[in-house]
Amino acid sequence: MKVLEVGCGFGDLLAAVKPSRGVGVDFSPATIAEAKRRHPRFDFRDASAAEFSSDEKFDYILLSDLVNDLDDVQAVLARLRDVSHANTRLVVNFFSNLWRPVLKFAEALGEKSPNPPQNWLATSDMLNLLHLAGWEVIKVDPRILWPANTPLLGPFLNRWVAPVFNWFCLTNFIVARPQPKPREHVRCSVVIPARNEAGNIEAAVQRTPEMGLGTEIIFIEGHSKDNTWDEILRVKAKHPQRDIKAMKQQGKGKGSAVREAFAVATGDLLFILDADLTMPPEELPKFYAAARAGTADFVNGVRLVYPMEDEAMRFLNMIGNKFFSLAFTWLMGQPLKDTLCGTKILWREHYELIARNRGYFGDFDPFGDFDLLFGAAKLNLRIVDLPIRYRARTYGETNIERWKHGLLLLRMTAFAARRLKFVKVSARKG
Repeated sequence: MKVLEVGCGFGDLLAAVKPSRGVGVDFSPATIAEAKRRHPRFDFRDASAAEFSSDEKFDYILLSDLVNDLDDVQAVLARLRDVSHANTRLVVNFFSNLWRPVLKFAEALGEKSPNPPQNWLATSDMLNLLHLAGWEVIKVDPRILWPANTPLLGPFLNRWVAPVFNWFCLTNFIVARPQPKPREHVRCSVVIPARNEAGNIEAAVQRTPEMGLGTEIIFIEGHSKDNTWDEILRVKAKHPQRDIKAMKQQGKGKGSAVREAFAVATGDLLFILDADLTMPPEELPKFYAAARAGTADFVNGVRLVYPMEDEAMRFLNMIGNKFFSLAFTWLMGQPLKDTLCGTKILWREHYELIARNRGYFGDFDPFGDFDLLFGAAKLNLRIVDLPIRYRARTYGETNIERWKHGLLLLRMTAFAARRLKFVKVSARKG
């Protein structure tokens, strides 16, 4: 990624994030000279935050411990829009005013460098300033309970305790994106994993609408015991006017099926639709509209808002879904009401980034939902829930095994917590 850091100091943070291209900006010529000496591979420029300009666009813009010192925070945030593109992420961190007396006391003891008079910025102030400057907030993530470099105690508190007691943290991190603009119409790919779903194949084609500049339907058959594969071929031949692809899955599990189908999809916008049709395909245009309007980078279907048909979801499954929605909202820093709804859509460009960064989490998800959700959260994509009407099955039986898969989901949640929340955090003396 191309990264710009405004108020870069000696450039150590810019170097730590290992960008493909890094540009650092600071108003002190002496500081810039030292940054160039320490990190010669990056581009450091002598300029104030309020005056910096460039024709270059950056993927990430970092403002670390800077906004408390600025004369006009809103003006700087607005100016940074000029060096951003639609997928730019702005990352801002600043100290919590709850810690102001503690920091003043640390200055008096010589344990913290003295600062000039600081802006009194609460998180609500920053959210408002970002909105005024044309940025949309994706998430707020407080960090650091113990700012001193104390062996054992500091790493333990900052990694394992701070994510739980975040109201008391020293530093507030905010991730934002430029306020979105509508996109042009695009081609769509609807991936339908199908295992023992012969009775639903033709209905899936008949009920999936054409969207945008055209819609391809990709059936990927997953080792069925009924005649699902033959039915896919029959329906494909019967509906030559529709753009239908038929694939046999090589791996196992829905997650593998989705990845194999996405690899051959040609659309700009990628959809997942469960072959059981409990999410009515007629509702897919709502997902398309939300994505094209710029409302979301990732649209997640939600079954837990509107009344369901009888037997659409068993009671214990409902309880499990409620639990995981709370856990994932905390994990990802964005509201997520239904983690297990099979209908999800995202842009191809974002999916390709998730796929390239899959090694961060590993190949651990047989369902496919969490691979995409965790990857989207790691890339700071804007995730939006879209309520749908959940229907009962009309053919076949669910492939979900309640207790076996429930335990697997718990293990995946714990794993993701270590990769998204309970990460190693370093405090620095300053």
